[in-house]
Amino acid sequence: MDERQQRIVDEFSALATWEERYEHIIRLGAALPPFPEEHRSEALKVRGCQSQVWLHAQLDEGLVRLQADSDALIVKGLVALILRVYDARTPGEILATAPDFVEALGMREHLSPTRANGLAAMLKQIRLYAMAFQLSGGPA
Repeated sequence: MDERQQRIVDEFSALATWEERYEHIIRLGAALPPFPEEHRSEALKVRGCQSQVWLHAQLDEGLVRLQADSDALIVKGLVALILRVYDARTPGEILATAPDFVEALGMREHLSPTRANGLAAMLKQIRLYAMAFQLSGGPA
């Protein structure tokens, strides 16, 4: 597991219950920077999420810069966790980084099936952006 994910696992290990973890996830989402209104488009919606999730990616000096938002509190917190792992990495780093923190935290067992599917859809969309940037000549 890479350093970014290990920090997340360590952070959540200090929380005794899943109720505390959910509260922490919601706080992380509330702390996300404002999402630009011009990115709230159908084209940037993540398919497969029950909630509305928008994900914008751009390649900036070889790094994939991610911005995202959701209209659901817990999903917005999951977005914040994903951004902590994948933002400001090269396309190759993104493709080489499995979301190990999801299993390490036991999220699949504690998220509803629709939220787990939404999390998988967000991760898939980030990988698709990374593949597109890599194919268009971005760094590996």
